Amino acid sequence: MSAPCIGLALGSGGARGWCHIGVLRALDELGVKPALVAGCSMGALVGVAWAADKLDALEDWVRALTPAKFVGLMDIRLGSGGLVDAREIENLLKTLGIPDRIEDLPRPFAAVATDMETGRELWFQDGPTYAAVRGSAGIPGVMSPIRHQGHWLLDGGLTNPVPVSTARALGSEITIAVNPDAKPHGRIWQPKPATSAEAWAASKLPVEWQKALNLNPEAKGAPGKPNYFDVLTAAIDVMTDQIRRSRLAGEPPHVLLNMAFTDLTILELHRGAEAIEMGYRITLAHAALIKEVCGGTS
Repeated sequence: MSAPCIGLALGSGGARGWCHIGVLRALDELGVKPALVAGCSMGALVGVAWAADKLDALEDWVRALTPAKFVGLMDIRLGSGGLVDAREIENLLKTLGIPDRIEDLPRPFAAVATDMETGRELWFQDGPTYAAVRGSAGIPGVMSPIRHQGHWLLDGGLTNPVPVSTARALGSEITIAVNPDAKPHGRIWQPKPATSAEAWAASKLPVEWQKALNLNPEAKGAPGKPNYFDVLTAAIDVMTDQIRRSRLAGEPPHVLLNMAFTDLTILELHRGAEAIEMGYRITLAHAALIKEVCGGTS
């Protein structure tokens, strides 16, 4: 009897989603070899790199990302439906050497996005790779929606934050799901002092934007009232948490890895090393369960 097909469902979470890299590293150490991946938002970005055998290159890029480099990726586009156009995501995929068509990937892959017109989820299992991943990772209020295959795309986390159903549709018989947005202490948001990285990012925005978004580049001490990014992050977390609970109740994976971030926001992409370590640690903590469920697959 052949071994069951193991699939990955990598969830949304912005910067927290870098944890998927650590998860994949740990699974490899445990001898667990998934055959396919369904990704949503950051899960789509990491998932496509893994499906293309380019995870090493992506991890090198993530670990080298600094606050200054992150700001350099912000292609501000006023009136575009978001703060940034984020076409650098597509450029990154090209630089990593990822095939430009999904069907040319070495492993089956699907990206989950949301149709802005109908509110329905969309699965991209073939066709252009870069636009599908960019559309899946279109955080509302931050990244402008893009037009792809006749649809204006929003972040897949709005409809299927941890795409277990997509992995099963691809052929997964045992599904390992990763939720970067778990709330270990039940708190969606809590005030914290502004960091030097956040102050740096704020200082690079136009002055009128800083005022409109309640950003103060000089504030590096005690927390003040919530600013634009605080509100946006909390709103997205509240919404996706409710959707995720509902979807996972009806479509439970065989293994669910909940991350335990307490202060990493969706936009702190320069903190990738922390997220990778979290994914690695949480996965190894569930090693016994994973090996039991996956039957020692190697």
